[in-house]
Amino acid sequence: MKPITVQLSRYLFLEHTNAPDDPACRHVDLLLEDGESCRTWRLDSVPLPNGPSLQATSLTRHRLVWLERTSAAVSGGRGWGRRILGGTFRGDLPDNPGGLIKIELLGTAALGFPDPLTLELADGECRLHSSADDRPVQSP
Repeated sequence: MKPITVQLSRYLFLEHTNAPDDPACRHVDLLLEDGESCRTWRLDSVPLPNGPSLQATSLTRHRLVWLERTSAAVSGGRGWGRRILGGTFRGDLPDNPGGLIKIELLGTAALGFPDPLTLELADGECRLHSSADDRPVQSP
């Protein structure tokens, strides 16, 4: 019998600086691999596990190449992107782009976070939580 292997999709928290449409000059893009591109949201920061929800603004899909880069200039003179944290996730993305997303992020220990963490995206808000620890974690 062949072992069953599950192909995990990738995620990335990307620091985006000096974007011309960003008054704060710094935000975080959350990228979730979905086929030939990444579903993407703009966040003010990386959410803290068991912390408050953050506003998540849906953006146009990003190219898969961002999942492999550590840092690079953003095309069209739109600033600079730098990897904060990336890894793989378990779970399925809904067909409806506005539907509830609830997936399990793996590889979050690199920031000192519990690993894995559950990511929830719904109604323009993003939240990370862990059943292992209900206390907020210090910001990276």
